[in-house]
This record gives sequence, structure tokens and C-alpha cells, in this order.
Amino acid sequence: MGKLGKKARKFAKKNLPSVLRDRRKKKALFKKRYSSKNVQSNVEDQAKLIDHSNERNTEVEAFEDLPLEAPFIENDCDGVVDSSDSDGYLSEDISYENETESEPGKLLEGDKCTSELMMQNIKIQENLAVQKRKLERLKRKDPSFSKFLEKHKDIEAMQNGVVFSDEDEMSNHGRDSVTEDNQGKNKGRVLTVSAISSWCRLIKEEHKEEAFVCLLNAYRAACHYGAESIGLRFQNAETFCSLVMSVLSEADNILRGLLGLSSSSYKKEAVLELKDTPQWVRVKPLIKSYLRSTLSLLDQVTDSEILVFALTRLRDSLPLFAAFPYLLQRLIKTTIHLWATGGGMLSSASFSIVLDVASLFTTDCFDNCLAKAFVAYLAQSRATDIGNNKHLQFLRNSLVDLCSLDVQKSLSKATVSVRQLAKVLQWGLRTKKKEALQRICSWEYANCINLWVGFIAHNERDYDLQAFFFTMVQLINGVLRLFPGPRYFPLRLNCIQWLNDLSNSTGVFIPITSFVLDVLEYKTVGGRGKPGPTLFFQSVLKLPKSCLKSQTFQDECITSAIEQLSSHFLQWSYHISFPELATVPLIRLIKFNESKTKESLRRAVKHLIEQVEKNVDSVQKKRNEVAFSPNDHQSVETFLQFEKSSLSSPFSQYYRSVLDKAALRSSHKNEKISLPRRDKSKRKRDDSLINVSGHKDLDTVNGAKKRVKRRAPKA
Repeated sequence: MGKLGKKARKFAKKNLPSVLRDRRKKKALFKKRYSSKNVQSNVEDQAKLIDHSNERNTEVEAFEDLPLEAPFIENDCDGVVDSSDSDGYLSEDISYENETESEPGKLLEGDKCTSELMMQNIKIQENLAVQKRKLERLKRKDPSFSKFLEKHKDIEAMQNGVVFSDEDEMSNHGRDSVTEDNQGKNKGRVLTVSAISSWCRLIKEEHKEEAFVCLLNAYRAACHYGAESIGLRFQNAETFCSLVMSVLSEADNILRGLLGLSSSSYKKEAVLELKDTPQWVRVKPLIKSYLRSTLSLLDQVTDSEILVFALTRLRDSLPLFAAFPYLLQRLIKTTIHLWATGGGMLSSASFSIVLDVASLFTTDCFDNCLAKAFVAYLAQSRATDIGNNKHLQFLRNSLVDLCSLDVQKSLSKATVSVRQLAKVLQWGLRTKKKEALQRICSWEYANCINLWVGFIAHNERDYDLQAFFFTMVQLINGVLRLFPGPRYFPLRLNCIQWLNDLSNSTGVFIPITSFVLDVLEYKTVGGRGKPGPTLFFQSVLKLPKSCLKSQTFQDECITSAIEQLSSHFLQWSYHISFPELATVPLIRLIKFNESKTKESLRRAVKHLIEQVEKNVDSVQKKRNEVAFSPNDHQSVETFLQFEKSSLSSPFSQYYRSVLDKAALRSSHKNEKISLPRRDKSKRKRDDSLINVSGHKDLDTVNGAKKRVKRRAPKA
């Protein structure tokens, strides 16, 4: 075959598949002939790309796994351990158990030398506890070291047994003998009301400390009743209640008298000054027994009235906790748990102690209280429903009060928390992943934003929070942009409410009318929608698709939008620029009202339009009478300030009626509300067969499957 001509070669080069395949083979061959330097550079570039992609993947995984309370977890630790191995019982004289008035025995055995040795043992045990915590941290940081310890665990245990066996026997011999003696005394005893009354009489009239020791030991047994096996038995429930109420009512006054402190000098500084005195060595076991037993009572009792009374009495004894850091950490942990999980008076009494601890003790206690309270608040936020909305609002307000004790330190924590919220939002805006959207559209994320909005509103006038304020506005606007659809209208309305609160507290104008009118103007169906289940936007963040076509959804959108617009207009109803502010919203409201056919909706929107127009005319009339120019900012700020302080304008009265209707509507919905279900479909027939408890009705499902099988041959 002769050589191809120029045109044939050109055609083959451009079009023939065989030529293209040969070209790809040659390219692969040329790639293998690169110099070693080029190969090395390519490998380095690829490694950089892989590292960069791994960093991005690691960053995304970090956002997925990092909890929102991470900035506070580092402070959420007890930090101090109890160095005492005592069982909590005090050494007592048997004569007072039989209600005799014989010569009282000694309350504490040993002389000054023994007390010094006890103090040295306590210090040594505290040092050992610190070293143990350091070792635990090292084991967590270095897995290889942890594996090494596991391999040599048996050898270490054997060596410890050989070295310390004799010493342990000697050191524990005295304590075990005292414990066995006390348990022997308590074994088989039946405590009666008369015995308690006798102890109380000896304490009040004769100031017998031995009787107080017996009372504290019985109180300790009562506080641990059911939690451990004890020999002491109570005659009846009246005896148990009489003992607990007597100790809680009188113990603080008795201990204060033994320390020689008056009510005016009963402070933590005075208690700390007494730590080096012989008087403290004598009274310290009594104080520790009372505090430990009361904390155990708070962990065991479930009755709210007893818990409230115990917390009230324990609040009077807060200065005594200054000498026992471990018990103070237990108190913080217990009270915050009761504050978060309780309700009503129990939560209020618990948080009163938390506030006192955070304000009276060191900054470390404040950090610990803030960390534990924030973690507990977010834990309760993960299970939000209609029933606990009020409780969550109380937790939020309480946490704002706690943060306000030290605004500067709380601001640093809040900044770190909001920065983490912003990173999660950036992750959602960049990837649009389902996990990211679920993380942002959650009650945990929403309540975290709500908390810091309340923090700004509470402290903005007294502190410079401008930078933090603008960060929060950007964060909320980002959430609004991320969820534009109608299913997220509840979340968007929450964001609008937060922006309204920020604007109202700071006096800075934040444009929100466009967001509200988008909710108002959403077209559900071409005509009248079907009546749907009752909706409550304050209890959900995302609606199911089946609700979007219902008339109930449209009514809720219009009502919520009117409430938010009224709140926004009320804030600026006395401002000199209100006519310009209301121009565009009035045009859109009039256009919307003309397109609606339902009379109740038109009436509500028309009423809003009339009130806004009246306020525009009123402000315009007052503005025409002034002589200053718009450049006179001081005169502009004082415009209609007297009328604003009196709140007597027609628009203020209209907004008050809107709030009353909203409260009435909310109370009706709280009485009985039904959650919406999905539409039935052939592909998801089982989803519509879920009963109220969340379990499928197996008979109905099986029946549906049988009917499908019978219809199959006809198909």
C-alpha cells in the first residue's frame, strides 16, 4: 500500500479511532520517560494535594464530631477528690444512745500529736491523688504507655502488695476498729421519736456535743437509707421525717455556735481563718459529716418539697464549704443537676445556691458553675417539646444571670462558642450536607443562639458588646440564608425574633421586613387549602411536607408574620424616619391583602395596615412641625421621646392586643395539639401505620401486605 497523501493523513489524524488510541498509548509512554526530578516533584505535588484534601476531610469530620459545648468541657471537671477514706460515721459514746445522763465521753480521741499526724496523712493522700490524675492524663495522651502499664499490671500489683501490706495494716487498724465498733453499736438498733427528742433536748438545754454526734450518725444513716446496708432501723416514717427535719433545721446554728461565729461574721473568710485552730480540729468532723450526709440526701430523695427545704437550709451553710473543696464540687454538680432536671421551686432553689457559689467563692468555682450549667442547658435543649418550653426559657434566663456575674469572662467563653457555631454554619453553607443541615436545624443549635442573644440583651447597656453583637447578627443572617424553604419557616421566624430582640436591646436598626414578608406572601395552594392538624411553630423547627398544603399552615404563617411585623414597627414607631421605613412594607401588605379571599386573614392584615398608616400620619404631622434639620442628630434622637416613654400611642395599644391574642392562641394549643403525619403513599405505606407510641401496628401492616398479594395476579 502506497503512502497516504496529505489530505488522507490529515483526515486519519483527526477522525480515525485507531489513531486516537495510538495517541493515548504514546502519551502514557511519554509520561513514564519523565526525569527522576520531575517524578519527585510530581509526587510531592500529589502528596500536598492529598494532605490538603485530608485536612479538609479532617476538618469536616471535626465539625461532625465536635459538640457545641466543647468550649466549656475543659472547665467541666471536679478537680478535687476526697482524700478521706472514712465511712462517714463519727465516734460516739454509747451512754447517750440509751438516753441516760451519765458522764459524757470524749468526742475525739488523741492529743495534739495525733491531730498533726492526721493532717500530714491528709496532705500525703492529696498529693497521691494529684499524681494519680496526672498519670491518668498521661495514659490518655500516650496509648503506648497505657499498653505498657497493662502488660506490667500484675507485676506492679504484686510489688505494691509486698511493699505496702504491713503499712496498710498498721494505718487501717485504728480506723477499722472504730468503724467496726460503730457498726456494732448501730447493728440491730431501732431509732424512735423519743430518742431523737432526747438528743435534741440535750443539745439545746445542756449543749451536749456527744448527743449531737449521735444525732449526726443517725442522720447519716437516714440520708443513706436504701443506698447501702445499715444496721440502724427506724420505727416508722414519722421517725425518719422527724430526724431529717430536726437536723436540717438546727445543724447550721449548732455548728456556728461551736465555731463561735455570729450571724454577721458567718462568712467563708472567717471559716478559713479558723482552720489552724484547735477549735476547728474538734468541730471539723461534725461539719464534714453534716455536709456529706446532706449531699447524699439530695442524691437519694425524690420528693420536691424535701429537696427544696434541704437546699434552703444548705444555702445557709455555704461558708462551711470553703474548707472542703471536694464537697463544694459535689454541691455544684448536684445543684446544677436539680436545676436542669427539676422544675418550679426546685429549680429556683437549686439555682440560688449556684449563684451564691459562683459569686462567693473563687473564679475557678465560677468557671466550673458556668461550664456545668452550659452543658446541662444544651443537654435539656436536645429534647425540646411543648411541655418544657417554659422550663427551657427559665434555664436560659437563669444562665444569662449566671453569665452576668462576670461579663468579661463570660464574653470570652461566649465568643469561642459563637465562633464554633459559625464554623458549623460555614460547613453547612459550603457542603450543603444532610448532616450539616441537621446539625444547624436543631434545638441544640437554636437554643445556643437564643442564649447568647439573651446575654447581649441583658448586658449591652452596661458593657461594650458591639463586636459580639455584630457577630451574632451575621450568624443569624447566615442561618436565614441557608434555609429559604417553607418547611423551615418555624426556624426562620425564630431567627427573625432573635434579630428583633437584638435590635430592641441595642437600639441598632436591623432590616427584617423582607424576611417576614417572604413568610407572609408564600403561596400554599391555588385555592383554599385543606384543613390540617394544629400547628405550633414554637415547638418545631422543620415542618413535614404534608403540612405545606393545609390552610392551617397558611393561617399560622400569616399570624406569626403579623406578630413579628408589629414588634418591629413598634420599636421604630416613634422614630422620625418611620414613614420611610413603612413605605415598602405597606405597599406589599396592601398587594397581599388584595389577593386573599379568606375574610379572617384579610381582616387581620387590614387592621395592621390601618394602624401602620395612622402611625405614619401621626409621625409625619409631628415631623412637619419641627424646625431642626436631619443633620441635627441630637434633636433626631430626642424626637417623640416623651410619647415613647408613656406608650400611649394607638399603635402601642394595637401591639398589646396582638400579644394578648398570641398568648390566648398559645394556651389553646397547649391544651391539645396533634402532630402532623405524612401523606400515605404506595412506596411508604408503613410510615402511615405508626401508632401514637411510635410502634407499628403489625396486624394492619400484615393485612396490607396480604391485600397487595391478592391484587398482584390481577395486575
